[in-house]
Amino acid sequence: MSTEQPRPGPGDEPEGGPAPHEAGLPKAPPPTDSYGTNPYGGPSGAVDPLAGMPPLASLGRRLVARIVDALIVGIPVSLLLLPTMDGYDFDNGGSGNYVQQSVVLLVYFVYDALMLSARGQTLGKMLMRVRVAMLDDGAVPRGNPAWARAAIYSLPQLLPCIGFLFWLVNVLFCTWDRPYRQCLHDKAAKTVVVSAA
Repeated sequence: MSTEQPRPGPGDEPEGGPAPHEAGLPKAPPPTDSYGTNPYGGPSGAVDPLAGMPPLASLGRRLVARIVDALIVGIPVSLLLLPTMDGYDFDNGGSGNYVQQSVVLLVYFVYDALMLSARGQTLGKMLMRVRVAMLDDGAVPRGNPAWARAAIYSLPQLLPCIGFLFWLVNVLFCTWDRPYRQCLHDKAAKTVVVSAA
């Protein structure tokens, strides 16, 4: 019979507590996945803001919701403006067309902001069963966040050429953004688009 004490195995603390060189030192951070996020929560071990919220909305549903909203606003406003338009004015560089587009964009901006402030959904989002939520608590983006989100989506398009380029980068941003698939207007307003099931 041996009087030798069993040696501690891997991960076991030796008798008498941790080794003196380990005492008082912070533990190594948890491992991260390939995107650099912590698998145990949000960045740097923080609680994930989406914990307890519905899953993120699919990009396809988000796209169809925007198309529906553009048709809901664009068709009636264009029809209302039609009597004021005399067709395309080649001598004036089509400035009447720019005015019509600007009015449609401004109406869309107000529609988007009011609907998001009221319930976090536009008619297109209701149809596609998605909603906009505040990233930190899942609440409806009332007031400034809704207006900021709508402004960053719609108003840059009022600038010829550069406005369209900004809009294009903005809406495509969610295809490579991780982990919340936010567009630039979502990032600015601190919102996320989730399923409304």
